[in-house]
Amino acid sequence: MNFANQDKTLARAEPLRDTGAGSGPPRDEDPAGQDPGSNPAAPAEERRARHRRRYAWLGTLASVVLFVISLGVLGKLVSTVTWAELRTAFLAATPDQIGLAIVLVVVSYLFLTCYDALALRQLKLKVPYRTTALASFTSYAVSFNLGFPLFTAGTVRYWIYSAQGLSPGRIAALTIVAGFTFWLGMGAVLGISLIREAGPLSHLTYTSALFNQGLGAAVLAAVLAYLAWVTVKRRSVKVRGWRLELPGLKLSLSQMLVGAGDVCAAAGVLYVLLPAGHGLSFETFVAIYVLAAMLGIASHAPGGLGVFEATVLLALSGLPRESVLGALLLFRVCYYLIPFVVALAALGAYEIAKRARLTPREAPDDDAAESDPTP
Repeated sequence: MNFANQDKTLARAEPLRDTGAGSGPPRDEDPAGQDPGSNPAAPAEERRARHRRRYAWLGTLASVVLFVISLGVLGKLVSTVTWAELRTAFLAATPDQIGLAIVLVVVSYLFLTCYDALALRQLKLKVPYRTTALASFTSYAVSFNLGFPLFTAGTVRYWIYSAQGLSPGRIAALTIVAGFTFWLGMGAVLGISLIREAGPLSHLTYTSALFNQGLGAAVLAAVLAYLAWVTVKRRSVKVRGWRLELPGLKLSLSQMLVGAGDVCAAAGVLYVLLPAGHGLSFETFVAIYVLAAMLGIASHAPGGLGVFEATVLLALSGLPRESVLGALLLFRVCYYLIPFVVALAALGAYEIAKRARLTPREAPDDDAAESDPTP
């Protein structure tokens, strides 16, 4: 679930300026439908941007510290587990468990394709769903495993969407709207589960039930405040001078439901792989999963590697450690490794099919073809 980091990095992309007409779809100049033109407040904005950059290293430092601490905790937690015990726990999953986990992986990634579909609807762009599904699935599967979303997910999305005439500015805007889907769903699920399962969570996280309820209420209040904010009137955000209009109430509710479905399906993958007899309700486990995922995102590690595992192991310390670690490893295989292999195969098939559709006249052997990637 690490794709939220790319929202910040891809937003820095500038729209592509076309210098001539080509045979492919026209490229958009403005990711939000409005060219900023001259901006007298630009010097002040540049000063604020420089001021923010001065302290940007603090966030990086905090991420590195969190990652290092989590690796230390993870190492200490697994130090008592032998390879024989781990292998036994890893192979203990039944075919029914693995089959159900694979089904939930498919459901989660189907919800991820809806992220891009809703974003395209907000931007009033028409892209075939098969293209949307390919771009969103492959970009998320690749970035989850490799990290560095600016160079991985961003490259994959541009590779596919640019052939549909989308400029880098449009693709950046799409990514930002998709990020809102993720955080709305995450916030709704976390807030509800913290309130409803405050008691059981207090025993797992060593916090009071009142604290959990207060935190859940605060998270839900933030989600509801955002929904009310976009309901009162049209809202927009500026991305390096571009104005991006945010979705209204109807589309924001759709985003929240899609994001919640994705989070619950992803949590379900790990939940069904846990050893039998753990006694945890799914709603309690979802709160643990969301907290672990958020810490993993904050660490900027690919897929929250190390941080996610350490958080889950700490929260489920009452269960056999080797069994939980085996479930976590199997979860990595099902949710990250298998989709990554499928994504690479899909990208290869896409490129082969695109090349096969090119006629000799359309082959990219000159400058004109290089400027128009449309098959």
